[in-house]
Amino acid sequence: MIKVSIVIPAYNEEKRIGETLKEYSNYFDSLNDGGLFEYEIIVVINGTTDKTEKVVIEYEKLNGKIKHLTYEGGGKGFAIIEGFKYALKKNRGFIGFVDADMSTPPSEFHKLLESINGYNGVIASRGLKNSFVKTGFARKLTNRGFNLIVRLFLFLPFSDTQCGAKLFDYEATRFIVSNMSFTQWAFDIEMLYILLNNGFKIKEIPTRWIDKEGSKINLAKVPIKMFLSVVRLRLVHSPFKFIVRFYDKMPEKLKVHHTI
Repeated sequence: MIKVSIVIPAYNEEKRIGETLKEYSNYFDSLNDGGLFEYEIIVVINGTTDKTEKVVIEYEKLNGKIKHLTYEGGGKGFAIIEGFKYALKKNRGFIGFVDADMSTPPSEFHKLLESINGYNGVIASRGLKNSFVKTGFARKLTNRGFNLIVRLFLFLPFSDTQCGAKLFDYEATRFIVSNMSFTQWAFDIEMLYILLNNGFKIKEIPTRWIDKEGSKINLAKVPIKMFLSVVRLRLVHSPFKFIVRFYDKMPEKLKVHHTI
């Protein structure tokens, strides 16, 4: 039997999470004929101030395969790790995550599962030749520029590290949970970086991705934060990691925020 846990981090997603849960439930229920496939959806609600939890609970009543965890704070990386921890307790199969806005349709997430054989992880990519991406010019330019920075600083061999759909086997997921340092804006990058540098095999496949209304990404500020997070990550995994330790110990009033 194939078993997969799908973690969905959700921050103020009351307008979008319902449709996502409906589409993912219908799609993966349709794969379960014959009892050879088992799935669960773990929604991790973090710091939300709207009715996201209420919406999720309603869908939880309709589908027993949907579970939710609620935390008062923590960013996307924190939510994914908590979802991974929950899944690891009962799932020795495949564990992944997807964004709550359904930019990645369930059929595209299923392609990750179909492609993981022989690998420890598979990531959806908007940067490959056969990918289909529908988004604005500014976001596309930001994604390409950021990927160039990632390649220059960390030498990661991927065309897109930031697409919000990734799947891992049990051992890779357990390693992620034990070794991540919660770099907020470089969460996906650190995840891939530590896996590749510890012998795990990761595959990148083309995906179909459609940008959805309601994005919380500020294209004026986020690229700077992400760049500085990559710098921090590179320092942490270098002989100069003492710089980060020194910076972290400085009084808050002396720090330049959004730097290392």
